[in-house]
Amino acid sequence: MSEVLLPQHPPAHRWISAARAGDAAVTQAVADPLFTGFGKTWWLALLITLPFVLWLFVAIAWLFYEGIGIWGINSTVVWGVAIANYVWWIGIGNAGTLISAMLLLTRQRWRASINRFAEAMTLFAVAIAGLMPIVHLGRPIYAYWLAPYPNTMALWPQWRSALVWDFWAIVSYLLFSILFWYVSLIPDLATMRDRTPRRAGQLLYGAFALGWRGSSREWSRLQTLHTTMAALGVPLVCSVHSIVGLDFAASLMPGWQESIFPPYFVIGAMYSGFAMVVVLAAAIRWGLSLQAIITRRHFEVMARILLMASIVMFYSYATEWFMGWYGGEHADREVVRFEFTGTYAPLYWALLACNCLIPQLLWWPFARRSLFILIPVAIAINIGMWLERILIVWNTLSHGYMPSLWRTFHFTFWDWSFLVAPLGLFAFLFLIFMRLVPSISMFDVRELAHQEAAA
Repeated sequence: MSEVLLPQHPPAHRWISAARAGDAAVTQAVADPLFTGFGKTWWLALLITLPFVLWLFVAIAWLFYEGIGIWGINSTVVWGVAIANYVWWIGIGNAGTLISAMLLLTRQRWRASINRFAEAMTLFAVAIAGLMPIVHLGRPIYAYWLAPYPNTMALWPQWRSALVWDFWAIVSYLLFSILFWYVSLIPDLATMRDRTPRRAGQLLYGAFALGWRGSSREWSRLQTLHTTMAALGVPLVCSVHSIVGLDFAASLMPGWQESIFPPYFVIGAMYSGFAMVVVLAAAIRWGLSLQAIITRRHFEVMARILLMASIVMFYSYATEWFMGWYGGEHADREVVRFEFTGTYAPLYWALLACNCLIPQLLWWPFARRSLFILIPVAIAINIGMWLERILIVWNTLSHGYMPSLWRTFHFTFWDWSFLVAPLGLFAFLFLIFMRLVPSISMFDVRELAHQEAAA
C-alpha cells in the first residue's frame, strides 16, 4: 500500500501524492487500518490514557464530596483553573468547526486531509469544556437551573449571569458540531459498510449510513446541506467565543472592560485550535502512515496561519496595554503594571514568549516545513494560550479596585488534576474515534485526487 501511495518524489505543487493512485488506493490507505487493527502502538497509547481518565473521575468525585474548597480559589479569586480550562477547551473546540466550515466556503483544497479529525477534536473539546462550568458551580445538582424550563414556582434563569450565556453557547454549538460532523461522515460510513467483512460491522455502519447509495441526487443534496451548514457555522463559531469573551468584558472589573475581547477571543480560539490540529495531524500522519495524504504542504500552510495569528495576538496584547494606560484609570494602569511586575509576572512573560516570540520562527520556510520545529512551536502556543486564560482571571481578580481585597491564587493538587487529567480524557476519546471511524474524509480526498490528476 505504501509503495502505491508514496512516490519517491511527489510533485511539489500537489496537496496529496496519492493523486496518481486512484480512488481504491485512497480508500485502502484510510479504511484498512480500521479492519486490520492499529497494532501495539495504539493499544499502548490507550493504556497510557486510561489512568488519566480514572484520575479525572476520582477528582470529580472528590470535588462533589468535599466541595470546591479543595481548589486554590479564595474569597477574591473566585474563578480559578476550572473557568480557565473552560475558556481554553471551548477555544480549541471552536477552531475545529471554524477551520472546516471556513475552508469549505473559501474552497480551500487542503482542508480535505484535516477536516474530519479537526471536527472530531471539536466534539471532544467542547464536551470537556461543558464539564468545567458544572463542576465550578459548587452545587452541580442544580446545573439544570441554567436552562429555562416550565416549573410551578415560575423561576427563570438570571439572564444577566454569564453562566446562562455559556450554557446556551455550549449546547447550541455542541449540537451543531455533531450534525456538521455527522453529515460529512455519511458517505464514508457507507464505504465502511460495504468493505467490512463482519456482519455486525455491516449492520452498525449501515444503520448510521442511512441507506446511502452514492447516487447523483444524494451527492447533490449532501453538498447543498453541507455548504449551508458551513455558512451557518462560521457566524455561530464567532458568536460562541464572543459570548465567552463577554463573560469578562461585560463585567466592571479593571482589565476586563475591553471592547476588543470578543474578536480577541475568537482569534485566540483559532490560534490554539490550529496549534492543536498541527499536533493531531502529526500524530495521525505518523500513526496511520498517511504521509501521502497529510503532506508537508499542509503543515506549511497551517504554520503560516499560526504566524499570522501570533501577530494579531501581539497586537491585541499591545492594545490592552495601550488602552489601560491611555484610559487614565488608576486601577487599569495598576493591573497592567501587575501583569509585568507582580506575583504572576514570570507566567506572563512566559505567555508572551509562547504566543508572540516563539512563533516568529515560522517566518523561515525551513521551520514551517520541519515537524521537529513546528510541533514544539504548536505545543508552546497551546501552553501560552492556557497561561493567557488563567492570567486573565488571576491578574484582574488578584488586583482589583480595593487593595484590602488583593489576594493571590495558589495551586493545589486538585487544581493540577483538573488541568492534566482532562488532557488524558481528550486523548482517550480521540484514540477511540480513530479506531471506529475514518480519521480522514475519504470522499473529500478522492475528489481532491481527481482534481490534482486533472491539473
